[in-house]
Amino acid sequence: MIIIDGRQSEMEIGNFANLEEILVGVMGNEEMETRIVTDVLVNDEAFSEIYPHQAEDISCDSIKSVEVRSMPVGEMAASIAREMYKVTQIMSNGAHHVARLFRQADDAEALDMLQDLLDVTRDFMSMIGVLRNEFCLDGDSRAFNESAEQLSNLLTEMSEVLESADWILLADLLEYEFLPLSQNWKQVIQSIRENLRHATDD
Repeated sequence: MIIIDGRQSEMEIGNFANLEEILVGVMGNEEMETRIVTDVLVNDEAFSEIYPHQAEDISCDSIKSVEVRSMPVGEMAASIAREMYKVTQIMSNGAHHVARLFRQADDAEALDMLQDLLDVTRDFMSMIGVLRNEFCLDGDSRAFNESAEQLSNLLTEMSEVLESADWILLADLLEYEFLPLSQNWKQVIQSIRENLRHATDD
């Protein structure tokens, strides 16, 4: 039995050799062109690949049921944009906390948290880039480009300060430059969300 978004499909498991063939078959359905798979359940258990093409190694002999859950691309994008808004708050809080640790001379913990903050920031920038490219969001270009350039320049400066181990200057950069920039990103995210709404309504 193959179930797609709560409805039983006419496709039969026995017509496929392995799980990957089933999933390719499901994704080939015209209705799935504007949707993104969020969950795959095999025999009522969540499935996600541990290594590439693992699904190819799962024979249909061992499969009794496959359930595929999906959501519209636009809805997924809007959900990601909402999460990005939350991430800006995490970045702001993180910058404030790391700056305080540096000023308290708790350098080891501050450096650990700073690395986490930089990782979150890079992921944040990457995800926004994906959203903008995927949906051709040009309406926010100026604000986005300015904020991205400022953040890129600031991260370069912070890297140089890290090498010189000037923790007080690093704390200043975090509190007086990184933190306000993180707040500015909220406006950019809001613009992206509005543009996404228009792009997915068209």
